[in-house]
Amino acid sequence: MIYLVRHGQTEFNASGRIQGAKDSALTPLGVEQGRRLGRLLGSLAPPDTRIIASPLGRTQHTARLIREESRLAAEIASDARLAEISLGEWDGMLKDDIREIAPDYDAGERRWDWFFTAPKGESYAALTSRLGAWLEEARALPGTTIAVSHGVAGRILRGLFLGLSREDALMLDIPQDACFRMAEGRIERLECGS
Repeated sequence: MIYLVRHGQTEFNASGRIQGAKDSALTPLGVEQGRRLGRLLGSLAPPDTRIIASPLGRTQHTARLIREESRLAAEIASDARLAEISLGEWDGMLKDDIREIAPDYDAGERRWDWFFTAPKGESYAALTSRLGAWLEEARALPGTTIAVSHGVAGRILRGLFLGLSREDALMLDIPQDACFRMAEGRIERLECGS
C-alpha cells in the first residue's frame, strides 16, 4: 500500500510562482498541513511504514513533519525519481511573467499540458519514465510506504497507478491538505482535516 502526499504550501505556491525543480520554504500553513497529514497518517499507517520523499527541501520538510507527528520510527529515504517536473527556464518564475513571454502558454487545450512545453524543461516521456520506474518498485515492496512528492508528479503517479490517459491524469487535483491511499488498483482520497 502507498500513501501519496504532496508537500505543504510553500512561499512560491502562495505567491503564484512556479517551483518545478527550484525550491521554496514551507509557509506556516504548509507546516500545519504537514503536521495534520502526520497525525492522519499516524492513525492509519502501521508502525513499520517506510517514508520516501523527493530530495527537494519542501518535500523533505513535509516528510519530517509527517514523521514527527505520526511517531513512525522509519528514517526518511530520498528518491530523486519522486522530484517535481523541471520546467527548465520557467522554474521559479511567476505565472504572470511566463504569460508575458508566452501569452498562450496555458490556454485552451494546453491548459493541462503546458508543463511539458517549457523551454529546456522535462518532457512527458522523461517524467513518466522515472515516476513509472519508482511506482513499479514501490508496488513490489512489502508493507506500507508513505511517498512525499509534488503536484504534477503526484498527478502522473496517480494516473500511472490507475492507467489513465495523459489528459485525464493531468486534470487530477493536487491538494496539500489531503493524501491518497493507493492499493489494490484503487485510489482513495483522505482529508487531513483541521
